[in-house]
Amino acid sequence: MNRREVLMSGAVLSLLGTRAFAQGAKEVAIGAIWPLTGASAQVGVDAKHALETAVEIVNGSFDINLPTAKNAGIAGLGGAKIKLIFADHQGDPQKGRAEAERLITQDKVCAILGAFHSSVSSTVSASCERYGIPYLAADSSSPSLHRRNLKFFFRAAAHDEMFSKGMFDFLDQEKKNGKKIDTVGLFFEDTIFGTDSSNTQRKLAAERGYKVVADIKYRSNSPSLTSEVQQLKTANPDVLLPSSYTTDSILLVKTMDELGYKPKNLLAQAAGFADKATFDAVGDKLDGLISRASFSIDMAAKRPSIAAVNDLFKKRAGRDLNDNTSRQLTAVLIIADAIDRAKSTDGEKIRAALAATNTPGDQTIMPWKSVHFGADGQNPDADPVLIQYIGGKFVTIYPESVAIAKAKWPMNA
Repeated sequence: MNRREVLMSGAVLSLLGTRAFAQGAKEVAIGAIWPLTGASAQVGVDAKHALETAVEIVNGSFDINLPTAKNAGIAGLGGAKIKLIFADHQGDPQKGRAEAERLITQDKVCAILGAFHSSVSSTVSASCERYGIPYLAADSSSPSLHRRNLKFFFRAAAHDEMFSKGMFDFLDQEKKNGKKIDTVGLFFEDTIFGTDSSNTQRKLAAERGYKVVADIKYRSNSPSLTSEVQQLKTANPDVLLPSSYTTDSILLVKTMDELGYKPKNLLAQAAGFADKATFDAVGDKLDGLISRASFSIDMAAKRPSIAAVNDLFKKRAGRDLNDNTSRQLTAVLIIADAIDRAKSTDGEKIRAALAATNTPGDQTIMPWKSVHFGADGQNPDADPVLIQYIGGKFVTIYPESVAIAKAKWPMNA
């Protein structure tokens, strides 16, 4: 075979390889780290439904106004299909770190999504940074996560400073409307989520003129909250602001009921107060609860894509999208869009595509202005909403631009 024949043969093989990739629709492996067992297992179960719904949208072809939805697979990679590889961190940051390294070194994932617990997102994203693999924090909200000068960390949803500002904006509005809101109580667990949340809320309370009459830090997954609830009952703040995961949220509500303490108002930092397991256990005692959120299902009346995506999710999960699952689902669509534009599974190229993301809000299911990332990897346009649990379901009450009801205030009136 002469040189010309060798070159022609190489060109043919290259062409066949390209065609094979386009026609064979190879898989693109993405890691998904969530708590699939342990105290927050329900969050992981719901996350799996949300992530798999998003993969269905990416891999199929749907007439929905969302990135990658109308193409069957990743068009930039010849129709390649997304394959999720799940890992269970069990709520343990070190377990999360080990699982991330396994996904990267053994399963060869090109990106990782996670992880609900901010403490786990912290360790997982550090591992991703070392390996040059993009990490997209879907539903971890600690403000410190995007302030570590990491090149491969991204978060499309709001962090707790953004959420807390929305919560205090709402309190200011209600106070202006004549509601008595002078004092607040902080109740927070002792991991990065709770401590960062309380630091933000303490600062905002001082700036906005609210007196903090209870400032209670407790041990995460504590077997008893009796003394803490007695302190809350004695202080009796106008608004109780809990930052708690599922097990603690359930115990808090049960203990308040046992001790006869009915908060005037509960304004939660989501987490356990956005988890189905909490409402299955103590939902009858939470009528009037207000929570911050990233998602408003009420916007489906104005944006058809929300209803279409919610229908797909509901077929899997048997319930509507919520604050957590909407962010999880959106994370898959964002990473798929970046891979599509990168036309590659190389970590650095995906990172560059994520950094260049500029998706208008109306091309998401979220009530955000847009999805784009600052140099720190945070989306500054992830506008939060407030939702209230009334009659067994959540309704949007703030801001007025998306609200469908006025707040019941006080909640136990």
